[in-house]
Amino acid sequence: MNIKATDSELEILNVLWKQGTATVREVHEELAKTKDAGYTTTLKLMQIMYDKGLVDRDATAKTHIYKAIVTQGQAQQNALDKIISTVFEGSTADLVIQALGNHRASNEEIDAIKKYLQQFDQDKK
Repeated sequence: MNIKATDSELEILNVLWKQGTATVREVHEELAKTKDAGYTTTLKLMQIMYDKGLVDRDATAKTHIYKAIVTQGQAQQNALDKIISTVFEGSTADLVIQALGNHRASNEEIDAIKKYLQQFDQDKK
């Protein structure tokens, strides 16, 4: 699935992924904690997201209830694929080296990465 979500749409999706379902007002109030955006802007973005197939809405009540159709994993994979192909010219290794070189990973994260690489190596054999 090719997900074409803008940064603002991803912020809305993050709210929906955390809450499960939400009204436009609930999403707007959550976004207002960290950014200055008008209610009508949030409403318009969510309508566009519905048209794009990123969210679904229950319109049976007066207040529409929205939920994400796209999973967080799908959005992450799509964004990562795009970054690898465009910024890192297809090199997964360059992406990992850049990420680990510029961002301090915790010991738990490093252990998880090592475990994943060991499992990946086992699966190849």
